[in-house]
Amino acid sequence: MGAPATFVLLRHGETPLTPQKRFSGSGGTDPSLSDAGREQAERAAELLARRGTIQAVVSSPLTRTRETAGVVAARLGLDVEIEDGLRETDFGAWEGLTFAEVRERHPDDLNAWLASPDAEPTGGGESFAATATRIAATRDKLIAAYAGRTVLLVTHVTPIKTLVRLALGAPPESLFRMELSAASLSVVAYYADGNASVRLLNDTSHLR
Repeated sequence: MGAPATFVLLRHGETPLTPQKRFSGSGGTDPSLSDAGREQAERAAELLARRGTIQAVVSSPLTRTRETAGVVAARLGLDVEIEDGLRETDFGAWEGLTFAEVRERHPDDLNAWLASPDAEPTGGGESFAATATRIAATRDKLIAAYAGRTVLLVTHVTPIKTLVRLALGAPPESLFRMELSAASLSVVAYYADGNASVRLLNDTSHLR
């Protein structure tokens, strides 16, 4: 079947919102990396440079991913391609809020969102079902563009979890059952016959 298209999935480094566990999607909050996040990006870059397998770097358009991708690409001597389909879910009116604050202000909407992938966050956010449709289309586009190559995708929690979920054929509720740390690495390989193989999930060994 030849070499697969291999996606090395790097979640962006920490932002000031990350330790506070605030909703931070593509619906208005667009924070930069914190000092800790920049250090995490440097450590990821160091690891990827040692491995020497990355042939291209593709990033979500949001600031935190572009900054993370820029650090890694500079270390690898590569350019960064921006792919809008890799952006994070739009969390609507929940952007910038903690889970507890959303529970207090929008309890019915939150319960519906937790129960169904078709439910949207308050204020016209993006459902997980809509995110999955977008991510699947982006995945197919990138598989075609990078057939047989290893590409670094610098993106966010929901896109990475969605790529893993789709590769496994797992149900939508599996999104709530995966841990994905800032600046973690995951890997999915895609073969010409349509099969996928999850090779790594939430590796943070380079951050220790």
